[in-house]
Formats: sequence, C-alpha cells, structure tokens
Amino acid sequence: MSEKELVNNKRVNQRKILDRFIDQPVNYLIKHKFTPNIISYLGFLFSVCVGFCLAIGVIHNFWLSWTIPFFMFWAGAFDVFDGEVARRTNNLSKSGAFLDSNLDRLSDAVIILGLIFSNLINYIIGYIVLFLVIMISYIRARAENEGIDMRGVGFMERAERIIFLWFAFIIEFFIYYFTDLILGTPFTLFFPTFILVYIGLLFTTVLQRLIFSFKSLKVDETQNA
Repeated sequence: MSEKELVNNKRVNQRKILDRFIDQPVNYLIKHKFTPNIISYLGFLFSVCVGFCLAIGVIHNFWLSWTIPFFMFWAGAFDVFDGEVARRTNNLSKSGAFLDSNLDRLSDAVIILGLIFSNLINYIIGYIVLFLVIMISYIRARAENEGIDMRGVGFMERAERIIFLWFAFIIEFFIYYFTDLILGTPFTLFFPTFILVYIGLLFTTVLQRLIFSFKSLKVDETQNA
C-alpha cells in the first residue's frame, strides 16, 4: 500500500469515528445558532482553563484533578465542532480558518505554559515541545500553500496530540495518588518519561510531513517539467 493510500485510509477512519460521536452535539450547536467562530473561542477558553488548572497544581489534588481532563476533553471537542458546524452550515471561510488556526497555536502555548508552571516539565522541554508543535502546523500550512493536501499526514496531528495529553493527565494523577497512598511517597517519573515519548512522536511527525511534502513537490515538478 502506497503512502498516499495509507493517508487516505487514515482520513476515512477519522471521518467514520467523527461521524459516530459528533453528530448529535453538532446538530445541537447548529440548532442553537452557535457560529464556528464562537465555537473556536469556546475551545480556546477551555484550553486556557486547562493551562490555569495545571499552573496552580491541581493535577495532584485529589478533589480537583478531574478538572484538567474535563476541560481538556471539551477543548478538543470544540476544536472538532467548529469545523464541522462550518461545513454543515456552508459557513466555511478563510477568515474563520485563519482564526481557528491561530487560536489552536495559542491553545498549545497556554497548555505548555501550564505544564511548565506546574513543574511537570522544565522550560527547555516546554520550548522543544512548542517548537515541534509549531513546526508540525507550519509544514502543513506551507505545503498546502504549494497545493499539497496534508490532511491525515503524520502520526501526531492536533487531535492525536490532545488525546495523548488527555490520557497522560489521567494516568499521572492515578499513579501519583495511589503510589503515595500505598508506598507513602508518590512516583514522579511517569510524566517525565511520557514527555520524552511525546517529543519523539512529535519529531517523527515533523519528519513524516517533511518527507511527504518533498515527495509530493518532486512529483509535481516532474509532471510539470
């Protein structure tokens, strides 16, 4: 199976999953006159809540730790809803896509700042993560400017990045809490280990997108020669 066929299969599978879970909430948002831009702002607001909760250290608070995965879930959900509402209401626009893309980058930055202030990662690791996330986005934007369809290219697209972090926050709390309860001292090496794996996956995605873009550009140059 070729690389393009793998990408197409990924898009089809993503579409099936989305259609199964988002149909009712998207219809609700449309019924109550939520515009794509308002939904984008709501998603950003939830990301700010995630960053704030991380920064004040509630991830290790038994009573409040649920707030982080809760806000993270809705941040990711609204990130999907805005585009789907725009498509179903024929309200796709360049200004809306531009707003959504910039809010996504701000959301990434806010969450990473929260991780730094919570001491889950240091500022150097935070810089590396933010750099790789921006590169993933930039490569897609630059490639699509050259006419390359980058949807589904790369392992760690935005949805996957949110899902990985969502699970990591939940696991971090349970490991921290139960090791502290059972052993008398919390195990604190999970998140540092996770973030190294996370960085590796981000770097792999950068390479995947670079290679895919170069190959596609070479094909176009050969066809137009």
